[in-house]
Amino acid sequence: MISTWWQAYLTPPASAVKFAIKATLAMLLALYLALWCDLDRPYWALISAAFLQIRPMSGMVFEKGLSQITGTAIGCLVGIGIMAAFVQAAIPALTSLTLWIMLCTYAASLTRNNASYGCIMAAVTAMLIVIITASSPGGMFGIAVARLSELSLGALCATLVSSLLWPIKVRDHLADLADNVVNQAFLHGAERLENSDDITELQRTLIASLGPLTQLETDSQAARYEGPEGNGRIRASHVLTRRTLRLMAILHALQQLLRFHGDGLPQRTRELATDIASGLRESAHSSGVPQARARLQALRHRALTCLEQDAREAERDGATPTPTPTPTPMPGHDDVLRDRVTLGLREALGHALVILDAREAIHTPRDKRLRAAKLAWHRDHLAAGLNALRAGIVFAVLATFWVLTSWDNGQVAMLLGTLFSAFFASRDNPATVAMMFAKGMVAAIPSAFLFGHVLLSQASGFAMLALLFMPPLFLGLLGAANPKLMGYCLAFTIGNILLTMPGNGMDFSFDSFINRAIAVMIGLAVVVMAFRMIPGFSSGIRKRRLVGATVHDLKGLLDRPPSEAEARFSGRMADRLLQLAGHDDLLPDDQRYLFTLGLTGLDLGYASLHLRRRLEGHADQRIADVHRALHRGLVDDYAASARGELPSAAKRQGQALLRVLDESDHLTLHQRRLTAGLIERLTLSLTRQAERSRAALDGGNDGEARHEAPTTAPRADGPTR
Repeated sequence: MISTWWQAYLTPPASAVKFAIKATLAMLLALYLALWCDLDRPYWALISAAFLQIRPMSGMVFEKGLSQITGTAIGCLVGIGIMAAFVQAAIPALTSLTLWIMLCTYAASLTRNNASYGCIMAAVTAMLIVIITASSPGGMFGIAVARLSELSLGALCATLVSSLLWPIKVRDHLADLADNVVNQAFLHGAERLENSDDITELQRTLIASLGPLTQLETDSQAARYEGPEGNGRIRASHVLTRRTLRLMAILHALQQLLRFHGDGLPQRTRELATDIASGLRESAHSSGVPQARARLQALRHRALTCLEQDAREAERDGATPTPTPTPTPMPGHDDVLRDRVTLGLREALGHALVILDAREAIHTPRDKRLRAAKLAWHRDHLAAGLNALRAGIVFAVLATFWVLTSWDNGQVAMLLGTLFSAFFASRDNPATVAMMFAKGMVAAIPSAFLFGHVLLSQASGFAMLALLFMPPLFLGLLGAANPKLMGYCLAFTIGNILLTMPGNGMDFSFDSFINRAIAVMIGLAVVVMAFRMIPGFSSGIRKRRLVGATVHDLKGLLDRPPSEAEARFSGRMADRLLQLAGHDDLLPDDQRYLFTLGLTGLDLGYASLHLRRRLEGHADQRIADVHRALHRGLVDDYAASARGELPSAAKRQGQALLRVLDESDHLTLHQRRLTAGLIERLTLSLTRQAERSRAALDGGNDGEARHEAPTTAPRADGPTR
């Protein structure tokens, strides 16, 4: 089999060649204009154009360029402010700069995509202004304007080339993501309703849907820069995210009911579940949305017919007249579950139909107009604080070295340390990524020496400069088109630029080149050591915090309007489900419980919101009080299920709510039956989750597993022991 390296360079796909050509031309144009304008450091325009071409969709490049310019402008203002306050005091200036870098890294860890990049550029720009102007404070404003001009020029050239040459639209990217999300979600739903026992396959299809779903929600923000239809695509992405998560939650609960209580269900209900599974699977492989919609609408009509039959039977069973207002007897256990399963199947089909509408609206926003609130995201402030602390230590170490040695090239080391300590912090394995970049930079040293010094020193004119300097950049970008090689190849490209530093007054001396090479390696070495000596939190702490954050969000569902609460809960749970599934991937099959724990929390949140909508608006304060007590009981039982403890509060509070409802006329008999079924379903789901958690914790390394599981209900700021 051909290795990844040989495949990337011997048989590159057309998309990789186009990407390399576009990025090279953008950098070439930026370099020419920077030299023509006689900017101090034209290589910054090159680096700016290179970073903006990492994701070459036109809307993405524009959004990233806007974030870069905004971050650079803010960094300029902060850098000028620091120097204005501490122009004659190096230590207070560096201390203030360290705090600013920590603040920017903290913000970058809590934001996403291009906004995160803007925060990093604010840190880097302020650092450059303070360090460069430390020896010549009088040129502070000129240096700030030059940095802003260089980076803006690179962003402008990248945006221009991306829009004119082989343009790739965000809308096409979003359409592909939406198709992948819907197909994988429907396949996952089919496996759920078929009672699949293959946990690995269930988790695979879930991740295959949630991964693109998270990327879709993040990338959709760039669609607003591609015309008036962009906002429609953004709203459709919000709808697709929310409905896909609701579909997964209800299907997870239905699988539990069908597996453990399917024998007590009527034959028509079991046949309906089987047919819906087949319909979802066929819709996932369907060639068009209209066929899938017609298929699911027919199934939804069948589910509605089953619900009407159940309602008529319930009214007939409870139609015995009584002379006094005696509470209606509670329905039987089998009847409650039958109603709940039938309603759940109908709800699942309703979500699936809205998902198809959202998918179609992403393709053609004019045909479908959907409304949805913007989603919130899971943010771990403790992890962001650790990233900020690490970045501050990296800069402090390099700044101390620079002050003690008065080394001219120390600013290169501080630049790389500041940039990459913040840039890699949010990656899954930052130490590995930093080492990949270090290897790419090492490979760039002989290349930059040959092409950027030995050969380029003999050339004259821009044409010869481009002919000699651009080939290694093109080769690096060609390999960077492959995600597996991006870390090495992008570092190789940036390394060639930093080690050569093309400009109108280049220094081709060997000692200056070696000084820059040493500075590059020192900066990256400090970053790698920082990630190894100050790693992220352990797996156990991260799992406890994920569960604790879920419990905290569940507790707050009743404190906000339903639509706002659902938007916050949906976005955060998408992130957490991906992280919990990733933790489960590292465990044996018989010890995996976090994946289902996340789904149970997702189902519990949506069920609580549904119950809230059903009970809101009643004048009887007892209903509101008992409902809130039930919600607290469900959340406490969910926290207990993560520790393997069986639920106790939810069933007791649920019975209290049903007694109050029987004494009032707020709900019809059928609605009370459905409410009883919902409470019963949630109690059973929490019971199954507690059994699974206990089996997983008992089956693995007993001491380590129990240490990682929360032992008390987590607080708002994280779980406690």
